[in-house]
Amino acid sequence: MSFIQEYTREFIATGVLGILLILLRVISTKLVRRYAKSNQKLEHRTNLVIKYIHLLINILVIIALIVIWGVQTKDIFIALSSITTVVGVAMFAQWSILSNITSGIILFFSFPFKIGDVIKIHDKDFPIEAEIEDIGAFHVFLKTIDDEKIIYPNNLLLQKGISILKNHFEDKEFED
Repeated sequence: MSFIQEYTREFIATGVLGILLILLRVISTKLVRRYAKSNQKLEHRTNLVIKYIHLLINILVIIALIVIWGVQTKDIFIALSSITTVVGVAMFAQWSILSNITSGIILFFSFPFKIGDVIKIHDKDFPIEAEIEDIGAFHVFLKTIDDEKIIYPNNLLLQKGISILKNHFEDKEFED
């Protein structure tokens, strides 16, 4: 029996999974863009969230391929334990990066202020009053009235109390 005949089911399942991967990526991209458009989110922030979702989908597809092709469980555990050890050490050393990425996604979907808003961060030691210039994957870029540029981590922004002093979009409605 030839190799192709022996693994026909695996090839078909891999093909179906490939089609499913493409469909999931297209559908998730459209849903995120529709959400971003309806909530006036910026394009580069939308693209970051789409990249994160695509990464998650790709990881799930890799796991599905491992299951489809019947990789031995002990081989998977050996590989995963090695990878987990390396990633665990790296993430322990850089846990704040992961926290900032997660915070960036939360900011995209549910944060009440946008670029151009003037906010006050209620920090006991270092209160900040500034305009939001940009919201990135890791940091929010702020500009004070004295033209001081502040880069504020996303995870701290979620932990502090925030007041919106001047909403960018409300001001535009009054100017028209």
